[in-house]
Amino acid sequence: MMAQQARHILVINWQDITHPMGGGAEVHCHEIFKRVASKGTTVTLLCCHYPGAKQDEWIDGIRIIRRGNRSTFNFMVPFAYHGLRKQMRFDMVFDDVNKIPFCTPLFVKEPLWAIAHHLFRKSIYLEAGFMPASYVYISEYLIPLVYRHTPFAVVSESTRQELKEFGVRGPITLLPNAVDAERYEYRPELRSKEPLIGYLGRLKKYKRVDHLLIAFSRVLSELPSARLLIVGGGDDLSRLESKAIELDVADKVTFTGHVSQKDKVHHINRMWLAANPSSKEGWGLTVIEANACGVPVVAADSPGLRDSVVDQKTGMLYPFGEITELSKRLLLLLKDSELRKKLGKQSKQWADSFTWDRSAQIAMDLIDKSCKRRTV
Repeated sequence: MMAQQARHILVINWQDITHPMGGGAEVHCHEIFKRVASKGTTVTLLCCHYPGAKQDEWIDGIRIIRRGNRSTFNFMVPFAYHGLRKQMRFDMVFDDVNKIPFCTPLFVKEPLWAIAHHLFRKSIYLEAGFMPASYVYISEYLIPLVYRHTPFAVVSESTRQELKEFGVRGPITLLPNAVDAERYEYRPELRSKEPLIGYLGRLKKYKRVDHLLIAFSRVLSELPSARLLIVGGGDDLSRLESKAIELDVADKVTFTGHVSQKDKVHHINRMWLAANPSSKEGWGLTVIEANACGVPVVAADSPGLRDSVVDQKTGMLYPFGEITELSKRLLLLLKDSELRKKLGKQSKQWADSFTWDRSAQIAMDLIDKSCKRRTV
């Protein structure tokens, strides 16, 4: 448990929970550290600014300070950090390492923990053009150089192994993603009358939602009544809409764009099953969100997803990129109601085992131990 002494920690992340480009990393950060703040620790989040946002505000007990933008934030971090240190005292710093590392071990004076969801490595070339992708690819090689002996908190065993193979030698602790069972309410009465496949998450090229569209076109050849619901927004939306037209399935695919939390849960409960064809995830937070609503998930056997999906128990894994295998598993679950119900029941039990309170307690233990060592 945390000591009674009041503490102040700084968290550095590219974005905050309100950022339009935010995803699972922002949910993980916010859900954990708002709970840390509720236990009496002062939490300051340093992140990038976006149009319409305030420079400084409080959300759920976290003070959010926004500086720079997505293109300049990594260059702003050292200056913003030193500026904040002149105004307040920090007992500890968390660096959420994502894409372009901030290289905090070079300038942070306080005890430091890095948080990692996943490394992009070569998968970044599926997302961006050659020059920007190469910038990210080369930048990640700073991690084994600069963060070699920095302790890490990671969201999955896949990421732990990846960091070790990449050359990180410091301690690596699991700090799992979780789901709010009250927010993601299980409502089977909302299930669609038509066979409905769902996708949840940001629309990014590396997530390979185009693979799902191709697989869905094959599903329709055997099950013409099937429908596909793609929940989420992102910069790959227009390409995917064009792909649906090209495959002649546009009239049976719905793109919702970005939706509210309430609508998201409603959409999940309508699904018969969900699919995630991504090449890589930190863990697959949307997998557990679907599971919490009793929805099994068919996912690529990719880093992160192989941690969040228990094959043949909470869903099914298939070899990444093998679209024929994806379509076979989708058809199997759509046609076999007993199997689908069995996996749905088990997936809910699996999701219920992950709570933000438990993850927050892990973070508080890390803070407690690090601050005690500093005091000694």
